[in-house]
Amino acid sequence: MILRFSLEPVDNTRLARVCGSLDAHLREIEAAFGVKITRRDGEFRVNGAKVVAERVQGLLEGLYERARRPLSAETLQLALVEAQAPAAGSAPEPGGDGPLVLRTRRADLSARTPRQHQYLQQILSHDITFGLGPAGTGKTFLAVACAVDALERAAVQRIILTRPAVEAGERLGFLPGDLTQKVDPYLRPLYDALYDLLGFDRVTKAFEKGQLEVAPLAFMRGRTLNHAFVILDEAQNTTPEQMKMFLTRIGFGSRCVVTGDTSQIDLPRGTQSGLIDAEHVLARVKGIAMTRFTSTDVVRHPLVARIVEAYEARAKREAREA
Repeated sequence: MILRFSLEPVDNTRLARVCGSLDAHLREIEAAFGVKITRRDGEFRVNGAKVVAERVQGLLEGLYERARRPLSAETLQLALVEAQAPAAGSAPEPGGDGPLVLRTRRADLSARTPRQHQYLQQILSHDITFGLGPAGTGKTFLAVACAVDALERAAVQRIILTRPAVEAGERLGFLPGDLTQKVDPYLRPLYDALYDLLGFDRVTKAFEKGQLEVAPLAFMRGRTLNHAFVILDEAQNTTPEQMKMFLTRIGFGSRCVVTGDTSQIDLPRGTQSGLIDAEHVLARVKGIAMTRFTSTDVVRHPLVARIVEAYEARAKREAREA
């Protein structure tokens, strides 16, 4: 069908921001939804399936509303993700009707896809939650956001972020400096999320007060983590023994989130991933939730989703041929 509509009130500056240079934004929307978009001034025609055309109309109207200010590439990509999964919205509190509001510095923080919605709900309602899936799906960022929210509401006394110190296919040799300087490169993504959600000054003060701890996984052995929000990132690079050790550290009043991408394992060849092992062993354990993200949940540059899909397609072909 052909859906006709106008963006009003007509504002040439806002129209230019929505359409992009040489209608580049419209071409991205066409590629994402498989439709044909034509326009004359503020009048648009969308040629495609009815449901899809209506989503595109909603997307363009939403972008036009935001276009009072320049539209960044990130804004456009997030709008595309939301339009392709309109049921996501804001994740409600378990058993509640209102939207979930996380207390962080990011006022616009919300679930962008149905699986992100599910992920936030599971973190709120389970003591241990696994987030598995490709890069760019928000696994770590949303987990850190929930941890910051729990700390702000005094639901926990501290946040502990950890990940295995495994090199991503490179041999970096012996790193100079003290212990903190040696492990910091491996933990940098966690610092980045904290700075984004709390701000540099708040993060610095939280470290000084002992409310924040970032450490390699090896430092978890022998500890009992009470009244803490604990996040294990890059869990695909743990061994089964390390995963068991980590999960048995959880104490009273604590919550744990484990994130990882099983397609990016950096362990030595022949070593089993603790994340894959845990996915099978703990699948039916009561109190543990698992969210499995796919390429449709990627909220980075649109090419990231296409790259993930290409690698997934090759893996499926190889599995059929094996």
